[in-house]
Amino acid sequence: MLDKYRQKADKILEPMAKKIGMEANILTYLSLIFAVMAGIAAFFSFEKKWLLLPASIFILLNGLFDALDGKIARMRGKASKKGDFIDHAIDRFADVFIIGGIVASPWVDKVVGLAAMAAMLLVSYLGTQAQAIGYKRVYFGILGRADRIVILFFACIIQFFVIEKIYGFYFMEWVMFYFIVAGIATILQRYYTVMKWFGKS
Repeated sequence: MLDKYRQKADKILEPMAKKIGMEANILTYLSLIFAVMAGIAAFFSFEKKWLLLPASIFILLNGLFDALDGKIARMRGKASKKGDFIDHAIDRFADVFIIGGIVASPWVDKVVGLAAMAAMLLVSYLGTQAQAIGYKRVYFGILGRADRIVILFFACIIQFFVIEKIYGFYFMEWVMFYFIVAGIATILQRYYTVMKWFGKS
């Protein structure tokens, strides 16, 4: 859903990218480190609620560095298939660490969490698989990676302030329910779009 604001985001990212001296791949690996830290903080946050706040910051930094690495590579004329592979591979590792830390914690029922993670990974898989078979890289849908990062950033903050369950579930569990429903909708949307493209080719 946030994909349609990509051009507006570029206006913010470009000045930042110009000031960063590091190589794009270094930023990619730094984004993974922040994802691991976010997952660890989220995992232990049930007993130490204050960890939800650094978890939210780590999630935001993961998203920021992920956005900047590709921007820097393109601006310096160093975009390559190898860099693209590293970027997307690290993104999936990061997703698993972040969501995995939340799902493994007592905030979320394990069945609900696994379903949310499966939906998330399938959404991303269809995006990259579309590119692999000759279509463009697919980012659109109501649950793209940028959407997940923003939602999880605010979810950690809200969970910090709203400790009690809401209609029998923690707020983080409601977020996972949303990931399942929105994920399935995005999967169907991307699948339909690519199949429609096959019909025209």
